Amino acid sequence: MNDELFTFVDIDSEASEHIASPHYSYWKSVSRKFFSSKTAIFFLVLSLIVILMAIIYPSISGFNPALKPHVNDFSRRFIKPNATFWFGTDTVGDSLFDSVWLGTRTSLNLAIIATIITNVVGVVVGAFWGYSKKLDVFMLELYNVIANVPFTLVVMVLMYVIGQGFWQLIFALTVTSWLGTAYSIRIQVMMIRDREYNLASRCLGTSTPKIIRHNILPYLVSVIVTQVSRDVPNYISYEVFLSFLGIGLSANDVSLGQLISKYSTFMTSAAYLFWIPVFMSAIISVSLYIVGQTLADASDPRTHM
Repeated sequence: MNDELFTFVDIDSEASEHIASPHYSYWKSVSRKFFSSKTAIFFLVLSLIVILMAIIYPSISGFNPALKPHVNDFSRRFIKPNATFWFGTDTVGDSLFDSVWLGTRTSLNLAIIATIITNVVGVVVGAFWGYSKKLDVFMLELYNVIANVPFTLVVMVLMYVIGQGFWQLIFALTVTSWLGTAYSIRIQVMMIRDREYNLASRCLGTSTPKIIRHNILPYLVSVIVTQVSRDVPNYISYEVFLSFLGIGLSANDVSLGQLISKYSTFMTSAAYLFWIPVFMSAIISVSLYIVGQTLADASDPRTHM
């Protein structure tokens, strides 16, 4: 070996530290993990197209479900999907394309608002529930009572009592569902509340809300994302199911559930009227679920190694 090919260098402790601890960015790792899945990218693009169409198209189409401008034009009724009417026309000559996108916007709005309410209330209550042993006794009793009543039954009874409507349905869907989210968060908080750094923060006099906000909630990002990814498609399914039964939104609201219920009588004579809203509901639910699950996996730090 020729020693002249090598040179001695001085020890640089700062450089050694940099080599031993490479730069790590949590959200960059999440992004890299998420976009490594081609399936997730496909369904993300599909979801964005559907959401943008649901937001933009009803605003520019000028479609008003209360007006029936073609009701006396029998030639426009039951036209099957073609180049002019992509989704066909219905019993009064209205374009199903207009109705489907308006209904998609209503269903998405309802699912997103219900998901936000459920998760904000559930995460806040669950964080304090898991951290406070005194609160745990009371909340467990409340959870045991409510969790034993089927959720669908609670929603159906509430809808019969308070009546049909957009905000009534949101109230019925969220009035008890936050408790399940809070219970899930409570378990996660209990697993990490007594770790050394939390005990040190407590000994130093840090307030409970500050410990929860800075020491505990950042560890629950993947859990919360998982919960959200399940809630949005679930609420869309609940809206479709309840509206199909006639106890969801009112007849004046156009939603995917209302369209499926309204056109169910044409399942054999004009099948496209029934199956196109069903197909749209399935696309939204599956797309959002796969995107959410992939994002939840990507936000778990254990998958970044």
